[in-house]
Amino acid sequence: MSKHDKIVVAQIVQHLKPGGIEIMVLDLLKHQPFQTVVISLEGTKQQAIEQWPMLEKVSDHLVFLDKAPGFQWSLIMKLRRLFKSLKVSAVHSHHIGPMLYGGIAAKLANISKHVHTEHDAWHLSNLKRRYLQKLLLALLKPIVVADAQAVVQKAESYLNRQDIQLIHNGIDVEKFTPGSRNHARKQFNLPTGVILLGNAGRLESVKGQDLLISAMAHFSSSVHLAIAGSGSCERALKQQAIDLNIEQQIHFLGPLDDMTRFYQSLDLFCFPSRCEGLPLSPMEAQACGIPVLISDVGGSTEALCHTTGLLVKRDSVEQIVKAIDIMLSRHRVTCPRQFISMHRNVKGMAKAYSKLIYAQS
Repeated sequence: MSKHDKIVVAQIVQHLKPGGIEIMVLDLLKHQPFQTVVISLEGTKQQAIEQWPMLEKVSDHLVFLDKAPGFQWSLIMKLRRLFKSLKVSAVHSHHIGPMLYGGIAAKLANISKHVHTEHDAWHLSNLKRRYLQKLLLALLKPIVVADAQAVVQKAESYLNRQDIQLIHNGIDVEKFTPGSRNHARKQFNLPTGVILLGNAGRLESVKGQDLLISAMAHFSSSVHLAIAGSGSCERALKQQAIDLNIEQQIHFLGPLDDMTRFYQSLDLFCFPSRCEGLPLSPMEAQACGIPVLISDVGGSTEALCHTTGLLVKRDSVEQIVKAIDIMLSRHRVTCPRQFISMHRNVKGMAKAYSKLIYAQS
């Protein structure tokens, strides 16, 4: 039996819905050399697979605790028993709820190896959350990691500590690859004779799709926009397109399983988010060879190949329009895939997290 076989890692998340944290956790499940179980505090396996069918492929590694709203001490004890039964030897928590439940349960189960990842720092601007986070860090003493330098700086400032380590999120460049644009468009019934911009993510105000739709009103009918994802703002965004009389140019595709093909269908990926840590979808698009326009928030600049992409000011439709014009007029010579392969590769991320687990062994 190798040293790897003796280590069982529990990845603790709040829920398993399509999103950057959840994709990262599944990538670690695939690429780390340990036995791994992914524990979702909320929901059930059936609900999760219905919302995200790809989870079926790794369902044997998934556990759901169906947490009710509010604090539950019984959930901590349930996690403790689960850690014991699965012979968990290391815990990796993501965000404050999983750190609270997973970290205390790990202490009670005599598990000393605990890595905690901060994926953004905006939530620490809330005084109550900040005090709770400080208390948990003092009690649980995990190794703390942030996924972007911008998150490291903000978190260290809020939490008054200087020991937060940096491990950038990584992209599976064997999964996200360049491909035929026309073939990809046909798969999603998208027009082939137009310039196609794209956006992917939750349809929520924080993701800024409304800014992108407003920008679309400044372009001719030869420029279209495809949006992948779902969320509470979907109806409002569709009405916005109707009000601007550009609904024929906006294609709402809903949640997609084949994101590689989606990125391959595009001429340009646009990500005007209002708040981010280190976003994955712009890096996935670049791994597929698609240049990216991204708002300058959080760690977004660290996700961008600056040779091929552009940063725009937060909440600025005017800058989005100008940047799209500039990028569409460029004669593309270089490809952003090289930047992702060299600097934001999932294998590098998995190796860095694995070293932290070894260091505590």
